[in-house]
Amino acid sequence: MIQLDFRSSQPIYEQITAQYKYMMLQGYLKKGDPIPSVRKLAIQLNITPGTVSKSYRELEQQGLIETVRGKGTYIAGIPEKTSVRNEGVIMKVREILKEQCMELMYQGFERSEIIHMIEEILQGLQGGSKA
Repeated sequence: MIQLDFRSSQPIYEQITAQYKYMMLQGYLKKGDPIPSVRKLAIQLNITPGTVSKSYRELEQQGLIETVRGKGTYIAGIPEKTSVRNEGVIMKVREILKEQCMELMYQGFERSEIIHMIEEILQGLQGGSKA
């Protein structure tokens, strides 16, 4: 289910968060599906419970999972489109996109090629196929 890259510069908790989001977008995890407890996932991944807890806190703050005391943690589903957006997340993603687009331009990609690549990625995320 969750696979970690310990050589990546991306923190482990962010890898967990990203993989849960991906599995939800792909339809592998649906609203109401249970996910492992913090302790169980930490044991499975051979990491500290604090790392899993940090990821779960972030997913909970984003409304993607919910914990029912004494029963477990469940997928809450992908939130409906809302006018309330997390500006901090948007600014962070915008900066990452800017850096990555700049890198593609240095690699010789044209604007249309970059846009096509982004469209393919979005289609893969929304269409259930792997990008």
